[in-house]
Amino acid sequence: MTAQIINGEAIAKKIRENIAQEILTLKTPPGLAVILVGSDPASQNYVNMKEKNCLEVGFQSFVKRLPAETTEKELLKLIKQLNTNDHVHGILVQLPLPDHINELKVIMTIAPEKDVDGFHPINAGKLLVGDATGLVPCTPAGVVELIKSTGVELKGKHAVVIGRSNIVGKPVALLLLQEHCTVTICHSRTQDLAAVVRSGDIVVAAVGKAKLVTGDMIKPGAIVIDVGTNRVDGKLTGDVVFDEVSKVAGYITPVPGGVGPMTRAYLLKNTMQAYKNLARS
Repeated sequence: MTAQIINGEAIAKKIRENIAQEILTLKTPPGLAVILVGSDPASQNYVNMKEKNCLEVGFQSFVKRLPAETTEKELLKLIKQLNTNDHVHGILVQLPLPDHINELKVIMTIAPEKDVDGFHPINAGKLLVGDATGLVPCTPAGVVELIKSTGVELKGKHAVVIGRSNIVGKPVALLLLQEHCTVTICHSRTQDLAAVVRSGDIVVAAVGKAKLVTGDMIKPGAIVIDVGTNRVDGKLTGDVVFDEVSKVAGYITPVPGGVGPMTRAYLLKNTMQAYKNLARS
């Protein structure tokens, strides 16, 4: 058996094309503000790609590049200004932030209705109770879309999520519960990780540890989504040993070209949703 590759690039491209078509019907385009503090190369690359995607679909793009020594007070002041700017419908602060800035305080300052990362506690709460008016974190939403693209019936399937972060692990587990999966969340204290993962019809690896998931840990025919991004010998790799797992799984995402493009596509979808929500309010 050789797994079918889930092409995140192609699915994300379709999402962007649909958004670009929808924008043609609007009087004014949605606006996305992205704030980058410091000069971390990976963060700079992500912000540049987000800006490119915005301009491709016809969004207004407001990128604020701030020096690393920017104070927390200055950053919070900028966020408050963007909260009240009618041309800005989505606000994203690129993480991680310099050590002297409190990430939680920054997330709490972004207006929930403009929080296109979906990290604000109000949006997290809406996800928990199944309120569709909330903004869902982009990577988990993209992960579920990739799983659905296989056409496999999800009801009753056992989904194993490796990782319990607020950014991916917890929200993706909640989204899979909404799809009527039975969900197990694994983490660093899980006993016999391999046995638990082997029971999964769906496996979402989101730890950030290269070569964590090997071929002998996968149930034959399982759907494997690799969220991990790790640098090994200068090369980008996921949490899954692709060459091994692809011989056992039914479907698998590559790294790169799997989850990453979907995260950026869902940032655009969230900005469009925020635009519509604000227009109705």
